[in-house]
Amino acid sequence: MRLSRATALAVAAALTLAACGGGDEPDDGAAGGAAADDAAFPRTVEHAMGETVIPAEPERVVVLDTGELDSALTLGVTPVGAVTTDVSETFLSYLAEDAEGVEVVGTIAEPNLEEIAALEPDLILSNSVRHEDIYEQLAQIAPTVFAADVGDTWKENLLLDAEALGREEEAAELIADYEEQAARLGEEIGTGTTISPIRFVGGTIRAYQPDSFIGTVLGDIGLDQVELPTDRPTFAELSPEEITQADADVVLYSSYGPVADSGEAAVVAGPLWPMLTAVQEGRAFQVEDDIFYTGIGLRAATLQLEQLRELLAG
Repeated sequence: MRLSRATALAVAAALTLAACGGGDEPDDGAAGGAAADDAAFPRTVEHAMGETVIPAEPERVVVLDTGELDSALTLGVTPVGAVTTDVSETFLSYLAEDAEGVEVVGTIAEPNLEEIAALEPDLILSNSVRHEDIYEQLAQIAPTVFAADVGDTWKENLLLDAEALGREEEAAELIADYEEQAARLGEEIGTGTTISPIRFVGGTIRAYQPDSFIGTVLGDIGLDQVELPTDRPTFAELSPEEITQADADVVLYSSYGPVADSGEAAVVAGPLWPMLTAVQEGRAFQVEDDIFYTGIGLRAATLQLEQLRELLAG
């Protein structure tokens, strides 16, 4: 769902009033630097797993997915702990500098509860898609707030994380600014260009659909995506022999993990890859997986806009 500036600000105002009982609003500062208004706490946050009371402005935050790490850093909050992906021992490349010094507390698939508890957090952020089965254990460690979904709900998730942190007005402004940038890029690129975002994962090919993180970014720009039949909303899964089904004017491709393990190298060197329109016209672009697929959130979306401007509007 796209949030216009007016809608985003209205959401922020509603959240602020609900949290403060009509009292003072959080300070409105520059991105990455605004602190929450002490009067905004304690507050009760409604989320995917129920309601959570946050007694004071969080100072020791632990995040358990890439989207939550993106959100926290976007809002100027450096977590004390975070997880990595299953294919890396470090944080995503585009977040690594700002996440320097953050303790690794396991992977997305296997958060380490003992290490999380040892950090004595006062807030834990994640989502029910990844960690519903350990929510009760996390909630015993610290106030815990879960988004209901991942991917295409990244804007709503950012607003939820911001509510828990007391920075919802800042989040709404950032989303509105991003949407303005996306709309301008769409005007620069123009209409009529079809685009196919694909990702090589463990020998299969994922052709991402509009109801995915990258799908929302492409939709905000106004680009036409290749839509394929699928029983899941996020992506259609293709075999290497089906790669031509993902043909488009532009192809954005990457690998989750090493290229040799993902299957990318074999497909790109195979007989079907040169048959793609995008390949023939020199518009098949290898992109950074951390930014376009693994990462989820405002920072990743903004970096996508920057790189797509260079690739398609130059």
